[in-house]
Amino acid sequence: MVTIEDLVDAVGVDAARYSLIRSSANSTLDVDLDLLNRRSNDNPVFYVQYAHARMSALLRQGAELGMALTGDLTPLGSEREGDLIRTLGEFPRVLRSAAELREPHRVARYLEDMAGTFHRFYETSRVLPAGDEDAQPVHLARLTLVAATRQVLANGLGLLGVSAPERM
Repeated sequence: MVTIEDLVDAVGVDAARYSLIRSSANSTLDVDLDLLNRRSNDNPVFYVQYAHARMSALLRQGAELGMALTGDLTPLGSEREGDLIRTLGEFPRVLRSAAELREPHRVARYLEDMAGTFHRFYETSRVLPAGDEDAQPVHLARLTLVAATRQVLANGLGLLGVSAPERM
């Protein structure tokens, strides 16, 4: 029989906690130790934490470029930007539902969805100006969207008792 201590020893506190939380209490728990030790997008906790670390890096780079966050998101209009904004807007509903139903796995699954939405946004939307280009209003709005996404991701991970690393 495997104990929680054995699981923590095998994969670490964050991966153990996340893998236990992300499954519904009504489902069979299947813990794949090999998967939880991988640093790849297949590993749910790595995927979410990596999204947070990537956002942190963007914010550090933006600060180095002297970019200030803005409350003006009007320059945003792409499909991926809209997807990310809508996903952020779901956070209060997901928290309320998870609390009312006592189902923390809803928060974990939401964070995975948010990380995926962020990664798709990042692949198609240049957040920082390229080379010697000056920061345009769209860059500032995207960086602000990244900051909001990072905050929600950190809040969600914190609620689950999982760290939100700045670097990976």
